[in-house]
Amino acid sequence: MRTTPAGLRSWFRSHPLFGDSLLAVVLTTCSLAMIVLMGPEGVARLQAALHVEIRPPDALNLILAALCTLPVALRRRWPFMLLALTTVPEWALDSLSYHTGLSEIAGLILLYTVAAHRGLALSLAGLAVTMVGYAVGTGLSPLPLAWPDHAVIIVIIMLCWVSGRAIRLRRAYLAELVQRADRLERAREADTRAARAEERSRIARELHDVVAHHVSVMTVQAAAARKMLDSDPGVTRDALTAIEEMGRTAMAEMRNIVGVLRTDGPAERGPQPGMADLQTLVEQMREAGLRIRLRVEGDRCALPPGIDLAAYRLVQEALTNSLRHAGPAAGAWVTVRYEPDRLTVHVEDDGRGAAADPARPDGKGHGLVGIRERVALYGGVLRIGPRSGGGFEVRAQFPLTHSPRTHSPRTHSPLGGGPLKETA
Repeated sequence: MRTTPAGLRSWFRSHPLFGDSLLAVVLTTCSLAMIVLMGPEGVARLQAALHVEIRPPDALNLILAALCTLPVALRRRWPFMLLALTTVPEWALDSLSYHTGLSEIAGLILLYTVAAHRGLALSLAGLAVTMVGYAVGTGLSPLPLAWPDHAVIIVIIMLCWVSGRAIRLRRAYLAELVQRADRLERAREADTRAARAEERSRIARELHDVVAHHVSVMTVQAAAARKMLDSDPGVTRDALTAIEEMGRTAMAEMRNIVGVLRTDGPAERGPQPGMADLQTLVEQMREAGLRIRLRVEGDRCALPPGIDLAAYRLVQEALTNSLRHAGPAAGAWVTVRYEPDRLTVHVEDDGRGAAADPARPDGKGHGLVGIRERVALYGGVLRIGPRSGGGFEVRAQFPLTHSPRTHSPRTHSPLGGGPLKETA
């Protein structure tokens, strides 16, 4: 199995101690080789060229030089402490007039490590230690250095420190980018979950409205067909035809609503019903046996799609409740008022209401909860409760100048006063 250069670099990053130890061994070997290969003859030539006395290499020289370079193996673990400790053998080499080998290179590596892996305060302290160590070593060393030489050395020290700081800042910047990407990903997932929950809630409301309305009408038609089966086959045939048409309509609407769940890309929803289809809805309810009067006030105008659907579903649910709970002799009135800044929908009946229905003694259902959510979504005002003079009413106002909102609806209504009541 061949190892690629990228895989080798990744392995070295995951095993920093191995790479640092290898660097320390190579640096120490080269430093000691420079000292040993110089020999007495090389020392004599260096003394003649610099006019200073330099001691020939011995065991102490090699030990002190090794103490300056071997600590590089642990540079990532204790960089500042090793930087401070290695100044002692460096001063010893200078004061004893020994050849220093590559001890200065080791000091620069430790300074770079402090700047690249520690905070600003500790990196400045490391820079100060290096400058102080260089100043003391210059005073102890027998080698004469001119001011340009000092300037070059100081520039090299500063370059090492600045390079380490730049690497640290770049590493921190990349880490911040990774964290920001993680936060954005988590936020995107949370938004996706919220959107899915909202879509499930929307589909649940739509399915409830469609199923409750059509099944209620089909139930009434089936009951009429059963009663007239023997006495009037023609009426029975018409009732069964109405049941068939209603069932197909319900299936088409449910297929349109649930179809959004089967799309991988953006949902391609078919046209939803709206206030323009209100007359058709009234005719269906009349065929089911509910006496309805429809009155439209004001000039019709194009409604926002959400409000258009919400108002239609509100009328549909209210008429369905009237059909189920108002009684066989009840009548209903639907009033739609178009105004420049709002849409008012008022549905009322003169029947017995849900309180007298033994099948639903609590007077609450999912349909009315759906109405409340729809009206609240668009910042509307809703009143649901008994009608003055008997019966039941549902009254809502939709503002036409506000965008949808998601907080809870108002708890008091200016239309009828008092808290909102959710009774079927």
